[in-house]
Amino acid sequence: MTDSELQSYVVSLRRELHKIPETGVALPETGRFVTRELERLGIPYTQPNPGGGIWAEIKGGAPGKTAALRADMDALPIDEKTELPFSSRNPGYMHACGHDAHTAMLLGAARVLAGEREGLKGSVRLLFQTGEEIAKGARELIDAGALEGVDGIFGMHIGTLFGEKYPSGTILVPPGCCMASFDRFTLTISGFGCHGSSPEKGVDPIYIAGHVVLALRGLAAREIPAARAAVVSLGRIQGGRQYNLIPGQVELEGTTRALDQETRMKLARRLEEVSSGIAAAFGGHCRCEMDWGAPALTNDGRCAALAAEALRRDLPGVPVEDRLDAPNMGGEDFAYYLERVPGAYLFLSTYSSEKGTDFPHHNERFDVDESKLWEGSAAYAAIARRFLEEP
Repeated sequence: MTDSELQSYVVSLRRELHKIPETGVALPETGRFVTRELERLGIPYTQPNPGGGIWAEIKGGAPGKTAALRADMDALPIDEKTELPFSSRNPGYMHACGHDAHTAMLLGAARVLAGEREGLKGSVRLLFQTGEEIAKGARELIDAGALEGVDGIFGMHIGTLFGEKYPSGTILVPPGCCMASFDRFTLTISGFGCHGSSPEKGVDPIYIAGHVVLALRGLAAREIPAARAAVVSLGRIQGGRQYNLIPGQVELEGTTRALDQETRMKLARRLEEVSSGIAAAFGGHCRCEMDWGAPALTNDGRCAALAAEALRRDLPGVPVEDRLDAPNMGGEDFAYYLERVPGAYLFLSTYSSEKGTDFPHHNERFDVDESKLWEGSAAYAAIARRFLEEP
């Protein structure tokens, strides 16, 4: 299969997937698309739950190790504004993080490897997971047994995560920590509602929330050593329904990010202590709930080196970087796989201001440079080959 044939195939898949974004852990339309393609390729698959994660197996002509390759399939609750001819046909939902491309690239690799299966020593397991954006999909597949017998695992993220320093087509495969933990928190501040003309008769949760917002800004800046990266961000504040009524409750929602477990746990502990203390000082109450996401993503050094070697050997014209200036503070539930199996996560840059693919992830105008999609498929295939060659 030539690079141009692979490119045409993957682009066509990506465009069809881009039209049908779905969120969460139930992706029925996306799942049907993937399983139909696997059937066309003659690759057996397992899908324990309807609409849920899928894994497939390409068995080589000789026994050996098992390499796993993973793609995520879920989208985001965003109204698309790209004006692409293949824009989302599901209003209110969009592939604004590149998961449509991830799925298409893995199917492209599946087609390549399926054509070489007799020459493979070992097996390649293909993981198509749901719910990456809510850190649920990886655990679902792990619990269902998708990692049983796997010796190494590799994944890839497309887009603009590391900015203009890495032009479109560059593949990054760093050793060590390259992405942060990500957790969601909800703060429910309760006061005592009353009329806005007589605030002294109640306990104002909006006023309390204002103090909490300011205090949380200091958690990372004043309680975490400057040499340790940490983020506390609020994304939603909701409370009140009428201009002249003080509500009884306000809800705040946000995220924490860290590169090590000690910092991660300290942020969660201090988040509750600070918000509860401020609420109590003003006569109210605050309930803090943590929705634990994935831990920091840390690549196995040996697997990262193997992946870089495979890319340089099989894709000599593709620029490969094996060092990062600093980890990205975004999160990835691929970290759950790496807690159980050695592996590495790669990044395929498609940053191009000329092509308009320089928008950040989760933006309503996010897009990828489609001319580089073949690289992702070829990279997956090259890494799987190289991994299975090793004794």
